[in-house]
Amino acid sequence: MPFRRRKAPTFREKLYRAIFPPKGFRRVLGYYRLKILRIGGSPHAVAAGLAIGMVSAWTPFLGFHILFAIPFAWVLGGSMVAAALGTAFANPVTCPIIWPLTWEIGQFILGRAGGGAARPADLAALFSQLKLSELWDPILEPMLIGSLPPGLFCGLLVYVATYFAIRSFRNSQTERRLARRSEYQQAYEREYQPGNLTAQPADRKSVDA
Repeated sequence: MPFRRRKAPTFREKLYRAIFPPKGFRRVLGYYRLKILRIGGSPHAVAAGLAIGMVSAWTPFLGFHILFAIPFAWVLGGSMVAAALGTAFANPVTCPIIWPLTWEIGQFILGRAGGGAARPADLAALFSQLKLSELWDPILEPMLIGSLPPGLFCGLLVYVATYFAIRSFRNSQTERRLARRSEYQQAYEREYQPGNLTAQPADRKSVDA
């Protein structure tokens, strides 16, 4: 395949690029912004899909965010493409912040704050033994419950911001198209106005004479 790297990047290189993009976070965010603004569908559908993906990204089920976001987006009339993009909020940069935060919020809601439940530091030991039944009560349950308040809050903010951003973007596109069409119409009228059309036969007669 042309333009392919001779040496495939290793997993460590891919992880490093995911955390630290070579061209900077500003370029990556700008790319995702344009990608979201150009998604087909109504502003409500795109905003709702992105908000659903954002809420799903706050849950602790890493790897299953898209599987949760797409069906909810379909049921609620949101864009499934936008929902899939919204799950990108859970990434190697944000997950180390999301997981402890949701765990602490869940512990507080469940009334376990300061109790004897397992701390986030015990995650490695629990996952190494693959005892998923033991993960639910100390880890997954508080993280799932604790993900709802920040997830719903961020989803609401994302919906409002995306809805008005898409409306503004599409209105500006419509105005540019109308202005361009008006310029073409005026140029056409100047080029083919009646005075120019009647002048052509006279010019031909003078040339024949």
